[in-house]
Amino acid sequence: MRTHHCNELRSEHTGETVTLIGWVNSTRDHGGVIFIDLRDREGLTQVVFRPDDSEEAAKLSHALRDEDVVQVTGLVSARLKTDDVDTTNTDLSTGDIEIVAKELVIVNKAEVLPFQLNKELSNEDLRLKHRYLDLRRPRLTNNLKQRHIITKAARDFLSEEGFIEVETPILSKATPEGARDFLVPSRINPGKFYALPQAPQQYKQMLMVAGVEKYFQIARCFRDEDLRADRQPEFTQIDIEASFVNENDIMGMIEGMLSQMFTQARGVEVPVPFPRLTWKEAMNTYGSDKPERRIGMEMVDLSDELKDCEFRVFSGVIANGGVVKAINAKGFADISTGQIDKLTKLAQEAGAKGLAYIQARDTDRKTWRSPFVKRMTDDEIEALRTKLNIEPGDLILFAADQWEMACDVLGRIRLEVADLQNLLEGNEKLDFLWVTEFPLLAFDDEENRYVAVHHPFTRPLKEDEEKLHKGELDGLRAQAYDVVLNGYELGGGSIRIHEAELQSAMFSALGISKEEAAEEFEHILDAFKYGAPPHGGIALGLDRVVMLACREDSIREVIAFPKNNKGAEIMTSSPGTATANALRDLRIKSTYVEKPKGE
Repeated sequence: MRTHHCNELRSEHTGETVTLIGWVNSTRDHGGVIFIDLRDREGLTQVVFRPDDSEEAAKLSHALRDEDVVQVTGLVSARLKTDDVDTTNTDLSTGDIEIVAKELVIVNKAEVLPFQLNKELSNEDLRLKHRYLDLRRPRLTNNLKQRHIITKAARDFLSEEGFIEVETPILSKATPEGARDFLVPSRINPGKFYALPQAPQQYKQMLMVAGVEKYFQIARCFRDEDLRADRQPEFTQIDIEASFVNENDIMGMIEGMLSQMFTQARGVEVPVPFPRLTWKEAMNTYGSDKPERRIGMEMVDLSDELKDCEFRVFSGVIANGGVVKAINAKGFADISTGQIDKLTKLAQEAGAKGLAYIQARDTDRKTWRSPFVKRMTDDEIEALRTKLNIEPGDLILFAADQWEMACDVLGRIRLEVADLQNLLEGNEKLDFLWVTEFPLLAFDDEENRYVAVHHPFTRPLKEDEEKLHKGELDGLRAQAYDVVLNGYELGGGSIRIHEAELQSAMFSALGISKEEAAEEFEHILDAFKYGAPPHGGIALGLDRVVMLACREDSIREVIAFPKNNKGAEIMTSSPGTATANALRDLRIKSTYVEKPKGE
């Protein structure tokens, strides 16, 4: 139906007769001469309809409107360009030429659109209701292309490294992975349920026991959890597992893959190896296990300097084993009262009692605005100046609490201040890094037991294995690693437990009895009895990788048909109700049913 796509023709095609087909992107009437921009997936080409060239086509062109599907045959002509007149369009790749129409076929008419495609629309639900129109926007079309390029780059890289792509079941068994499962009732087995996989974790470990050695999968995963801009109930992972490897092997391989993916997507070189921080270093310096390092504002510990401070909020916390930490928001001393209130509320929502601050308006401490600075000695003030590099115009923000709480609170404040100051506006840097040595376990006060920070198959550091066997659970570290880009966790993985004895010790630490372990994990415990190899892996969030490569703020912009923030796919009105007959077949009773037609 066409000889070329709409971003293909150039000056060298001048004089050729061509046929294009696509959507009318825009129309312009210049005194009876009609110009349209014809659009397909690849781009735009200008078409001109003149009565002198084709009376029939020109007459028909007056009826065209945006998003009509048309087929045009005509002559490629150079646009007029003289010293006095220049009709070329440097914003278009096809801007040196136009098509002089000889024939026009209106393939399909479009009704008036629910929204204009060439304007940004703040009503996301309206966009998602008509997603098939929304996806015609060049930005979203390009995002889908980038997703394809990135996915192909990952597949090509892993294939060249000897990995085999293996599919694992979607209908599986519910296991405690950390988030709520989506359950699927079984009609054939009444009262029993499949679970949609949160990740192919156990299956890929079974593949290692099976001798596959190098596995990967572009895996669909499902988690019934609260939604946000970088989270969906169904998402895609680049899932990877390998045998006879250590964490350096996995991390080096992922660095090569991500470098190739972003080079192809962004056209920039990604330096390797990536820097590494332990979890404790990341929390201590940035207040986050996925630190955004481009904004600076590193956290400084002032506990030694302020342990005797007359301001009891500081000295009291330190006396009780806590810490005082601070950041310097350079040049932000003119922060408004409303902004201070916003930061204080954020600190309180994170668990702090309030937010201490100093507005260092000038060199003299007497000009500093702060509710407590008058209670500090000259030596303490000088220590603050030195450790925080305080200059006139700076804003100092403090957190005083137990170490982890202080780090978390100030880490959130740090990101909010960066947003208020627009510190990342126009910053194109790709700051990759690894965060390693995560805690193996965390104590859950509500359940009064330890829970796995990652999952129950994560291996402790070699030097902490003996402590796990002895039941000394506080402070255990995992052979776990996250790859981070610009404050987002791209993926996480670990070296796995492959011995039944160590796995049993881990279950015991988690309060899982032998009977419960046998019921939930019999298959994996049995597999470990038959020569399970050392193995480890990682899973990367493909949606998040594409989001960052495309410079988007939400993964919904890089998924063809995403759910909204209420978990609904409103184009097809999903989720929907079930008929009484369908529920009856599944042995499910509910008052929320839709009667079949005729009942």
